[in-house]
Amino acid sequence: MERYHDVINSVTMSFQDYDPGDFYDELFTARGVPRSTAALLIEKIESLSIDHLLRQQQAAQNTLFKLGVTFNVYGDNRGTERVFPFDVVPRIISSSDWQTLETGLKQRITALNCFLDDIYNEQKIVKDGIIPLATIESASGFLPPCKGLKPPKGIWCHITGTDLVRDREGTWYVLEDNLRCPSGVSYVLENRTVMKSSFPTLFNELDIKAVDDYPGQLLDALIELAPASANEPMVVLLSPGAFNSAYFEHSFLAQQMGITLVEGRDLVVDDGYVKMRTTKGLQTVDVIYRRIDDDFLDPTEFRADSMLGVPGLMEVFRQGKVAIANAPGTGVADDKLIYAYVPQMIRYYLNEEQIIPNVPTYFCEDEQQQSHVLSNLGSLVVKATDASGGYGMLIGTQSSKQEQNQFAEKIKSNPRGYIAQPTLCLSRMPTLIDESFQGRHVDLRPFIVNGQSHSPYVNPGGLTRVALREGSLVVNSSQGGGSKDTWVINA
Repeated sequence: MERYHDVINSVTMSFQDYDPGDFYDELFTARGVPRSTAALLIEKIESLSIDHLLRQQQAAQNTLFKLGVTFNVYGDNRGTERVFPFDVVPRIISSSDWQTLETGLKQRITALNCFLDDIYNEQKIVKDGIIPLATIESASGFLPPCKGLKPPKGIWCHITGTDLVRDREGTWYVLEDNLRCPSGVSYVLENRTVMKSSFPTLFNELDIKAVDDYPGQLLDALIELAPASANEPMVVLLSPGAFNSAYFEHSFLAQQMGITLVEGRDLVVDDGYVKMRTTKGLQTVDVIYRRIDDDFLDPTEFRADSMLGVPGLMEVFRQGKVAIANAPGTGVADDKLIYAYVPQMIRYYLNEEQIIPNVPTYFCEDEQQQSHVLSNLGSLVVKATDASGGYGMLIGTQSSKQEQNQFAEKIKSNPRGYIAQPTLCLSRMPTLIDESFQGRHVDLRPFIVNGQSHSPYVNPGGLTRVALREGSLVVNSSQGGGSKDTWVINA
């Protein structure tokens, strides 16, 4: 029996039985035919034994766990910490594809920054009839106390995570924007560390773009925001604390940038400045990289019951004595109805056409479009405009009639609260499941740092999230998704 087990485990891995099916596959053009950029990777994987690859997979997962790469799920009574599943088969993006994505993402964040500055000040886009004022003011992320704000250097959004998908033809689409407190970049950096140890020879043989410049780029952008009077700017990362779902990332980024990780209770407004409590007394803070939602930033202006923020913070911000990244109020751009207007924003502010298209979107607040949505719930994806993380969503092709009826009532009672989109046939790629390669759907979240001294920096690749359940289109970690390393190949 032991000898038989040894023989089985000595068998090399093979993609012979892997069928890309009727999907755009990230590594194969057809059964047994790898894409040119993936050929060396496929060859390397097929030279490994099943046992060796499984050990590599488990070693990678163990390393990530030891590094603390975990997340929390609110309301989950099975435990506060969960390991983010990692798949050892990386995604590969060609340099030509990446160049298009990079240019399109820079275009998008530039237009969104113009939009944020406009709607909280002159509102020209409203006056010119491009976007209705009611659409903006009804967004849950629109904050009236931010009207008239002028953030340092004119930058509202310094860090963005933009979710991208590919359809059956391989066309890229922007699925949604994340401007408030985008998370996931720590997984990008740690996944890369693990993959370098798992496949060191491949990193020598392939010209893979590095991702480890991100903390330095982010720190430079934050330091740029400091008031002119700050000779040696004090930058801190403001976290809700250890029970937050992304706390690992907060502590990881603070450590990588060499800045102090703080909670609201560590900061106080004193003599017109934000100051940090230290063992040597109060120390002035110049820049706050905040990882808490707008509503909790300042209980004197937003939620009065917030125990996470700093009373008086907004007034110090208005006076230019502290910088906040991302600026308060950016969450309005995360609204999925606002998302649908981004092509118009790009034309209006930049006089350009959108490089990476949006997914076609139906407005449920429009009677005619709502009628179409209600008649086609079985084939559409319906999303709550203010939800994230895979919540508040109906995937029509995977729903029951009862679920469709429930969403129909939700749409009728709150048309502004929902949009609908066609169900895209998301791209897939091989994923190691039960000792074999199986196709699973993926998306991509690149991270953009927007600073003043240079054009926006797009970290090469981004976080590839994979829906580990067969047939699932939901890749979010809170919904059972995992992650892969993303390789941008200079070829």
